[in-house]
Amino acid sequence: GQKWEHNRRLLAPAFHFDILRPYLSIKNKAADVLLGKLDRYARRCEYFEVFGIVRMFTLDVILKCAFSYETGCQQLGEQHPYIRAVVALSEMAVKRFFQPWLYSDWLYFLTPSGRQFLKHCQKVHAVAEEVIAKRREALRLDSEDAKHKQRYLDFLDILLTARDENGEGLTPSEIRDEVDTFLLAGHDTTTSAISWAMFSLAEHPEIQATCQAEVDELLAGRQTDYIVWEDLSNLPYLTMCIKETLRMYSPLTYIQRELTRDTEIDGHTVPAGCIVNIGIYDVHHNPTVWDHSMEFHPERFREENISARSPFAFIPFSAGPRNCMGQNFAMNEIKLVLARMLHK
Repeated sequence: GQKWEHNRRLLAPAFHFDILRPYLSIKNKAADVLLGKLDRYARRCEYFEVFGIVRMFTLDVILKCAFSYETGCQQLGEQHPYIRAVVALSEMAVKRFFQPWLYSDWLYFLTPSGRQFLKHCQKVHAVAEEVIAKRREALRLDSEDAKHKQRYLDFLDILLTARDENGEGLTPSEIRDEVDTFLLAGHDTTTSAISWAMFSLAEHPEIQATCQAEVDELLAGRQTDYIVWEDLSNLPYLTMCIKETLRMYSPLTYIQRELTRDTEIDGHTVPAGCIVNIGIYDVHHNPTVWDHSMEFHPERFREENISARSPFAFIPFSAGPRNCMGQNFAMNEIKLVLARMLHK
């Protein structure tokens, strides 16, 4: 409704490329830690669980980009109480998804799991509120000086300073909710995408070799393997592989929308007010659109093949006006870390 439209307009500047560009420095430094871990495992020829390690990388990135919050999570892991709460919330949300009898909040919060969920929520909210309060005070005392001291604008800076045409900004609770949403929704899906991309490339060494050659050519002659902004648009084959990963292993298997008016679908009228599930996984494996849908073929995402399909055949970030605002942030992160891995 109107509230969503208002908040969407205020949030849009947070994902402009001028804001996203400085984040690459954060992502490169976080990738250094991740690659160091992977290198140690490789040297010892030791098996390890990818998802947990990648999750700490994505959390490290998103916490620093969201509100410049340093947890050392890649070193400490879930020993940090805030990280432990965030990871627990993500895992409990997934578990609840498979328990439809607990979809009702009042019933869920009566269960031991629901009470634990609320406890973790309180921890996450408390940290966010503390960081927000300190940042708001810093901006109030000396906003210009604070801007000069800080190397980049983070997500929280944008939220605190955003104003509409009437000079109205977001309320304190809206700011906290947006920060928490960015954090919780952003890290798990990106972790899934990176982990499945690693699996897919390992499963197809010939495709991996093509990606590696592309990255090596791009970075040839440089003194550093850091990915810069201009590199992101010069990795076409790696980008195709990422998109094929998102098609095959959709981080979000479905999304929901509430109908605002009666809608006819295939001769049937679905009344306004109904909640409609859009099965992203099913859309991405529709055999009438995707030949051999269970096979990994990055060439599906060559320009000529994309133009031959409906724009709604590939919707890992949803589509339309309510699509994911953070999709460029996520894609940049996935490209960067995979390119760094392949080059190393």
